[in-house]
Amino acid sequence: MKYYVGIDLGGTNIVAGVVDEEYNIIAKASTKTNCPRPEKEIADDMAKMAVEAVRNAKLTMDDIQWIGVGTPGIANSEKGIIEYSNNLGFNNTPMVKYIQETIDKPVFIENDANAAAYGEFVAGAAKGAKNAVCITLGTGVGGGIIIDGKIYSGSNFAGAELGHTVIEVDGAQCSCGRKGCFEAYSSATGLIRMTKEAIAEHPDCIMAKSEKERGKVTARTSFDCMRAGDKYAKAVVDKYIKYLAAGITNTINIFQPDVLCIGGGVCNEGDPLLLPMKELVAKEVYTRNSPKNTEIVIAKLGNDAGIIGAAFLGKAK
Repeated sequence: MKYYVGIDLGGTNIVAGVVDEEYNIIAKASTKTNCPRPEKEIADDMAKMAVEAVRNAKLTMDDIQWIGVGTPGIANSEKGIIEYSNNLGFNNTPMVKYIQETIDKPVFIENDANAAAYGEFVAGAAKGAKNAVCITLGTGVGGGIIIDGKIYSGSNFAGAELGHTVIEVDGAQCSCGRKGCFEAYSSATGLIRMTKEAIAEHPDCIMAKSEKERGKVTARTSFDCMRAGDKYAKAVVDKYIKYLAAGITNTINIFQPDVLCIGGGVCNEGDPLLLPMKELVAKEVYTRNSPKNTEIVIAKLGNDAGIIGAAFLGKAK
């Protein structure tokens, strides 16, 4: 049996996992990222978590083929450098060099959304596809693209920023600096914003009562209140699904993947989200009269996708 280490570097946590050749995570180790702090310190903790995960798996580094890292930002996989990550404060960070100063193994890096997409491609919802796109609906909208079995990252390693395509010209402000981005409307953050706007317009609605009881608005508020009979909550959900369908339709029209998988907490809503969204996409997609269309599925691996995808970057590269 061969073993690999995948590291998911996040703004909150560093998680390392030992993955076997059948895509099973057999042990993990994690620590807080504790940003902001010197990049070398973060790299040292990543190496420590890799060693600890291997120890937890009752293996030694001699059993490990290589280490893969999924990181936010622009990861230059050819030079082993994280060129830029606003979340981590990295600029031209020689991450591969730093890790190899501690661990004498091949090290590969890739954008975290690309790594997660690759995980779904090799072991999850997109397994068996030739071309796949994965969209993660979280704080932002992450994208990962697989073409002919390979990660597509563009000529500058910044490809697949699907969340920063505009679906509403001069629309809501996005954190990237543009207005009207897919991310501004279809992320959990966007859903929360639209929910708060509706509460401000209708202060006596069930959503407003929910906010007072819970002390906050979450991405679940509008869906929960819709189920409780709030017509204003239903209007928020309908608007959210309409924007989500628009972004997914755009993505399908560009790439025509075999499979498009979506992940993130909002997907836990299940059929109330998926059925009307799929119905809209089916009506709007350019290939709506084609006998073969993209299959839209829910991602299977959750938070493990990034670890598994990172662990198999050596094969991807």
